[in-house]
Amino acid sequence: MAHFAVLGPLAVESPPGRWAVLRGERQRTLLAVLLLNAGQHVPVDVLVEALWPEGPPKSYTSNLHTYLSRLRDRIEGLRVEHGPPGYRLHVEPEELDLLVFRSAVADGRRAVDPVAAAGHYRRALALWRGPVLAGLHVPRLDANVARLESERLAVFEDCVDAELTAGRHGELTGELQAMITEHPLRERLAAQLMIALHRAGQQGSALEVYRRLRATLIEELGVEPGAEARRVHAAVLRGEDPVPRLPPSVWPVCQLPPDVGDFTGREAELAELAGVLGAGAGVPVAVLSGEPGAGKSTLAVRAAHRLRTRFPDGQLYVPLAGREIGEVLADLLRALGVPGPAVPDDVRARAAVFRGRLTDRRVLVVLDDAVDPEHVRTLLPGTPGCAVLVTSRRRLSGLAGAHRLALGPLSGADAAELLHRLAGARVARERADAERIIAACARLPLALRIAGSRLAIRPHLRLGELADRLEDEVRRLDELTVSDLAVRSSIALSYEGLRPPARRAFRLLGRCRLADLPAWAVTTLLDDPDADEAVEELVEASLLEARGADGTGEGRYRMHDLVRLYAAELGDPAPSEGLRTVLAATLALADAAAARLPRTVPMPSPAHEPPAQPLPEELVERLLARPDDWFAAERANLLLLIGTLAPRDALLLLDRLGVYLYLHGQYADMRAAYETVSDADPPLATVAEATLTLLRHARGEYEEAAVRYRACAKELEAHGDRRTHAWVSANLAHCLIGLGRAEEALQTATDARELFTVDGSAAELGWVRAAESAALLRLGRISDAREVDRTALAAARSTGDARVIGEALHGFAWSSLLTGDDPGAVAAITESVHLLRGTMARSALAKSLRTSGAIAAATGAREDAVAAFEEARELARELDERPRELSCTRALAAAWIGSGRAEQAIPVLRACLDEFRSMGGKAATGLTWLVLHRAYLATGETQAAAEAETEAAELLNPRDASAAALRRALLALTHPA
Repeated sequence: MAHFAVLGPLAVESPPGRWAVLRGERQRTLLAVLLLNAGQHVPVDVLVEALWPEGPPKSYTSNLHTYLSRLRDRIEGLRVEHGPPGYRLHVEPEELDLLVFRSAVADGRRAVDPVAAAGHYRRALALWRGPVLAGLHVPRLDANVARLESERLAVFEDCVDAELTAGRHGELTGELQAMITEHPLRERLAAQLMIALHRAGQQGSALEVYRRLRATLIEELGVEPGAEARRVHAAVLRGEDPVPRLPPSVWPVCQLPPDVGDFTGREAELAELAGVLGAGAGVPVAVLSGEPGAGKSTLAVRAAHRLRTRFPDGQLYVPLAGREIGEVLADLLRALGVPGPAVPDDVRARAAVFRGRLTDRRVLVVLDDAVDPEHVRTLLPGTPGCAVLVTSRRRLSGLAGAHRLALGPLSGADAAELLHRLAGARVARERADAERIIAACARLPLALRIAGSRLAIRPHLRLGELADRLEDEVRRLDELTVSDLAVRSSIALSYEGLRPPARRAFRLLGRCRLADLPAWAVTTLLDDPDADEAVEELVEASLLEARGADGTGEGRYRMHDLVRLYAAELGDPAPSEGLRTVLAATLALADAAAARLPRTVPMPSPAHEPPAQPLPEELVERLLARPDDWFAAERANLLLLIGTLAPRDALLLLDRLGVYLYLHGQYADMRAAYETVSDADPPLATVAEATLTLLRHARGEYEEAAVRYRACAKELEAHGDRRTHAWVSANLAHCLIGLGRAEEALQTATDARELFTVDGSAAELGWVRAAESAALLRLGRISDAREVDRTALAAARSTGDARVIGEALHGFAWSSLLTGDDPGAVAAITESVHLLRGTMARSALAKSLRTSGAIAAATGAREDAVAAFEEARELARELDERPRELSCTRALAAAWIGSGRAEQAIPVLRACLDEFRSMGGKAATGLTWLVLHRAYLATGETQAAAEAETEAAELLNPRDASAAALRRALLALTHPA
């Protein structure tokens, strides 16, 4: 291994102990250039200029190769590689005195103790044997040599600073006087000599140094001495020590801003940050990112204060927004005790000193509002024990190894608590209006803080008035401004950092009011070959949230409400067909998805032509491979779209969405959507009202539903809508059965069947026949009901549709039980449940399970009955089908009586009784009284039992065969198990 020296005459030791002799001037020049650029590629033209400053010969290429060959012959192990960028000499740090010098200097700048620092500097300076490359003049290297001499002088001055700090002034005066003679214009040297002389008791000599310096500067340059020399001179005149010998330690240091007193929530995020930053392994880095106004800086400060005990040496707080990294490092070094003159000029050198100051310390560094990952890397400590917490509007994806925490809105409870802390007790008193404010603020801390502050400074401003203003999207961002806080300016900072394509994408996405967008819609909307890059930039800037894949496998993106409002108010970008294409594609997808689902809602589908689909067929097939998943992913978007369409288009889309909503019992969404079109002109309004009535019916509001069904039927008859009229009449028949008006229900069902055309589907006729059968059973006409059910089942089986067959089997099973065919009833209901389990018709499954429970109870299969009732109740509860849930609860309470838990059953049965009464169902109420009668008997309450028995007798119709069968099942459950 060879050793090289350039800090003095060029010397080569190869092998160790033997000095190589390089006779040729150009060999030495070539080696010198490569050594001063060790580890870096040196272009051929630089080498040629160094070797032949007055112009190269024609054979310079071969000559260059010859010189390199001779160097390799004379220097053992010389490693020079040649490539397109030029020639590069490989040396290890310990093989070149220049690299050893710089390593020792870095050790000195990292050292906290001035004595140790001075030792490192002296070791570095001892490597210099004279001027750089003494005896070898290479004009091409003049600038390099001058820089190195300046570097040596700066290190000498750093060494003097350290020794002055350590009190070694006595041994420095002679050395400093020699240096100032050599460099008479060097103000820092003059200041150091003044300090040393002053401390040695030579005040007059110190003042004479200043006089000579000033005279020389004025004569040579025409300028006065700088601030540092003047400061030292003034201190000497006052008889003061310009630099304390042993300055007090800067540790611990805390630069954190004060914690916010009304900070609210974020406990999970605080715990996560504590776990990451307090892990103790390596130098953990956590990046807090999120949309504008999410409270990133506030959370970082709260987390840093909580972690102070884990970082006893200090907490540094570094605001990075709009600042040069060199300026930031200079401030940090001064805060860590580095004297101003000792702060290096080079940014990399400053970073090295910064890392050196943190060596073996336990310090938390908080970097606020970072934009560039490279800036963060520059400020990372180099040794374990420290940790770094970064806040950024961007994700800083280029920062390898960082733990990322994306900060979203506050939870509803935390948002309410923050508003309460800011605005006071009236938030609790005016809770509904407070919730409106919270929703308008998108639960973002900055927006909530502004709203709360406005309420606090105006105690007489009603929450409802502020909520009204904030709900106006045109003025919302104007309202979210107070003092120097403004949501708009916070978002603007992020927007202004975008490139033009991302700005256009941002404005386009702001025009789309959907809750979130699938990836295909984003690409279609932007209609730009560089759409992916623009989207990635928006996600990186936290202006668009990537929410992962939905049930169809499509990635989804969401723009938060306040960000979307800002984007929308920026004005339209260049015209784009993308928005119209997205809307057309969405409507066509909804139509196709609904066609692939079973239609369980008992209302007819409006006649229409299937809309054209602008998307590629393979994409459509992928999206709709599972239509249920597509509707689940797009439900919120479709509900929003309905409010923007013309009434007929809205009703058509709602009918398609309703296929999914009704199938899954999402009646609240369905109700809210239909109410948006209920004020349209007839007959559209009538169809909407009929569907809203159906939803009331499902909730058990029988009396109100019956009145509304009749009104709708009258309107539909007047408009000649025979098909919808038939469905409404069938629904009315089922409603009347629930009210115990069997004869009226039978007549209505008959009318409905006549209204259906001769080519009515099995599902349509099956629904009417189910009403007919139920009405006939209530009238005691069991054999007639059985025949209706048999006909319905035969028609259903001809369709091959499992759902239609399963529903028909349900009716047939029940009438079989009532005719005494218990085995036939069990077989039919078992097949019904089996078939319906394979479909998506959960409401029909819940109905068959409930009937399965009743048949099992009536036939003595108690355990099977309880299991069926429990499963049916859970399904009904999920679907919000309250009447069915109550009937299952009543059956389970009857089973409690049989198992000796009558006392627990009584309050449950009383609650069921109250709800059945409110619904107007006489049979249901009477059967509940009957089970209560058994419960009271079991607990010895004979008087209450007698009263219950009387109530039951008054309500139950002796002709009602269905009620009699249910009575048989319920009483069987009350018998001791």
